Amino acid sequence: MSKILPLDELASVIAKHKAEGKRVALCHGCFDLLHLGHMKHFEAAKKDADVLIVTVTPDRFVNKGPGRPVFTETLRMEAIAALGAVDYVGLNKWETAIETIKLLKPDLYVKGQDYKDRSKDVTGMIAKEEAAAIEVGGKLHFTEEIQFSSSTLINAHFSPLDDSVQSFLAGFRKRFDADTIVADLESLKKLNVLVIGDTIIDEYHYCRPLGKSSKSPTISSILLREEAYAGGVLAIANHLEQFAGSVDLITCLGAKDERREMIEEKLSPAIKRTYFVRPDGPTPIKRRYLDHYLSIKLFEVTFMNDEPVSGALEASIIAELEKKLPACDLVLVADFGHGVMSPAIIDLLQKSGKYLVVNAQTNSNNYGFNYITKYGRVDYISIDEAELRLPFGAKREPLDGLIDKLQEITHANEVQITLGQKGSIYRRGKSQSLTPAFATRIKDSVGAGDAVLSVTALCAKAGMDPAVIGFVGNCTGSLAVEIIGNEHPVYKKDLLKFVKHLLK
Repeated sequence: MSKILPLDELASVIAKHKAEGKRVALCHGCFDLLHLGHMKHFEAAKKDADVLIVTVTPDRFVNKGPGRPVFTETLRMEAIAALGAVDYVGLNKWETAIETIKLLKPDLYVKGQDYKDRSKDVTGMIAKEEAAAIEVGGKLHFTEEIQFSSSTLINAHFSPLDDSVQSFLAGFRKRFDADTIVADLESLKKLNVLVIGDTIIDEYHYCRPLGKSSKSPTISSILLREEAYAGGVLAIANHLEQFAGSVDLITCLGAKDERREMIEEKLSPAIKRTYFVRPDGPTPIKRRYLDHYLSIKLFEVTFMNDEPVSGALEASIIAELEKKLPACDLVLVADFGHGVMSPAIIDLLQKSGKYLVVNAQTNSNNYGFNYITKYGRVDYISIDEAELRLPFGAKREPLDGLIDKLQEITHANEVQITLGQKGSIYRRGKSQSLTPAFATRIKDSVGAGDAVLSVTALCAKAGMDPAVIGFVGNCTGSLAVEIIGNEHPVYKKDLLKFVKHLLK
């Protein structure tokens, strides 16, 4: 009889054991690299129970860094099932163990002693899991056994990162420790952010190409499904809300296709929002048609009026900014070149004296017309390599000299240039550092730069070490490229876990 059972079947088996008066213990985790510490943990758990169940985190919910899990959920379950102390193994259905505990109703929910210190639980899950165990008549129990770290062993022997990245991380670990970085990231909740910029609705229409049309050189496709996500400044606001103390959003929608209901559904309820409505166009919508199997973009259609706002609408936005500026610690401008950031609004923000963060993005709708160099007073800039090169018409000039020119024009003391698979450059004053990329798989790069901008802007305002900001930014980007179309923000708990596991 197989030890590996579906959760619903496990629930029935456990109920029978409990009816016979047997004590049931549950262990739950990733168990990516099964080691002696896990074995001792299971054996200790079994000593306090008659039946030991182990449930495993599914591959899709493992967020411990690039290339994780190293071993698939099937292999991880098979390895655990081979241990004599374990009676049954199951694959979890959910991201956390809470629903599993409620379904299986163990007498003991067992964790290792490293979870005793609740202050080090970056996810905050232990308290919730304990509450679930108590709710079903059980209790939380800790084992006291020898400890090892799967992440440490994997980083040393099974890392998917190349030698140059591993060498960088080895040097970085000697200078900085994970707990200090986590504490610095937690401290960002002191900051109050005012964010202004262009709303974008990102639509993904998944199609099945049928072949060439018989009457024209056109590929005919059939629509299978569609998704819509809150992009542009909305996505940035959602990222910021994960880390900052408060987020105040100002943006503009379009009367001809407002999408307010969808936007309200996608925005975090904690974000304070002020919408202005322009009568002469829709809310900007970028509709992408993709091959559903390969997720390759077939083509894109944009709906927008990208003329700068003016007149009464511009005056209303400026009045709202003047009202909100005194209470914020920093202003983040998400300038996608789609109309919100008029010259008068930019001028107000530059003269406000507030810590000013800007990304003037280059995209297919504004190519060659939305340069970062239109800003003359900025504190922190985060753009990609193309957005740095285009204003200077410098296709091959060394980046150091271009960053010098950018700082001269914008007066930005801090600049981050993202370089895709080459990593990123972080410049403070005239000192800079290069951080390699940590991503090993890319589902969707749309919005990754916005996630990096959001988190590093807070870090820059807080005065964190430039090398740490570059590291945190690339960790954020690695998580962001695994999210389809701004489906959700980079969660703080995931970033904190990523940092801790990468530096073990």
